[in-house]
Amino acid sequence: MTLTVEKRTFVTNTSMPWLRTSWRWFRRYPVLPILIILILTVAAVFAEFLTAHDPERALTLDDNEIAPFWTDEGSTKYILGTDHIGRDVLARIIFGTRVSLLVAGAVLILGGIIGTSIGIISGFFGGNIDELLMRLVDITLAVPFILVALVVAIILENSLNIIVMLLVMFFWTAFARQVRAETLQLKTMDYVAFAKISGASNIRIMYKHILPGVFSTIVVIATLTIGTVILVESILSFLGVGVPGPTPTWGAMISDGRNYLTTGWWMAFFPGIALLLTVLAFNFLGDWLRDTLDPKLRQLDR
Repeated sequence: MTLTVEKRTFVTNTSMPWLRTSWRWFRRYPVLPILIILILTVAAVFAEFLTAHDPERALTLDDNEIAPFWTDEGSTKYILGTDHIGRDVLARIIFGTRVSLLVAGAVLILGGIIGTSIGIISGFFGGNIDELLMRLVDITLAVPFILVALVVAIILENSLNIIVMLLVMFFWTAFARQVRAETLQLKTMDYVAFAKISGASNIRIMYKHILPGVFSTIVVIATLTIGTVILVESILSFLGVGVPGPTPTWGAMISDGRNYLTTGWWMAFFPGIALLLTVLAFNFLGDWLRDTLDPKLRQLDR
């Protein structure tokens, strides 16, 4: 008896190795999120050079509600059209990028310093200090942020500095809790015990030994939080208690455009797309950093 083995030919991508390499890069590294973040950074830094139109006022009163350039009613003078009073939508989105990144950066720097300091102190000393600081975190988390922002906007004149301080008051807790949990583990390590035996002060131990151990956690929290900060700032601007006009912000643009969705859909659509892509980019980058920096979540190379 003779057995016949049927030979089958499988099609592979050996003829296009660059395609497989590109696909592996897109799977292993956050290429698109980093690209989006780089574009946003360039737009924020070089906003004046990327558009010739004033984002805060219209050139002429006849330029209101011009559609994007690819439509029949559009004009190449305004690529993404104009709003209800004739301001260039693209210019306002570009300058709004600067406001969003500026607010998010200031909030994360200040909130990160405050939250990290409280988290390390709470976890390192423990006892009554830990109990007091963690109850402060619980109280902060229990306060309705939007309600506080509305009250502050009524009592005080809203400004960029007030918005930043409000966001800092509520976003430092994200750093404090996680850093405290990491500190509780790190303070039991041998190198911390050796530092205590050698006579190092508590401040030196926290600064020289605990802080470097939680630095990767701080980076991940900041990256995951920056999208939320931008989103909350846009919500405040949407409600009219954010950065005051005529400074362009994405939330204010969406708020202005919601009344013209049937006649000028582009006024709210394009700022919404910019907000969506920004939040997704930072969230995906944060997820990748968490999987990369945390050995428990690190994925095997494929």
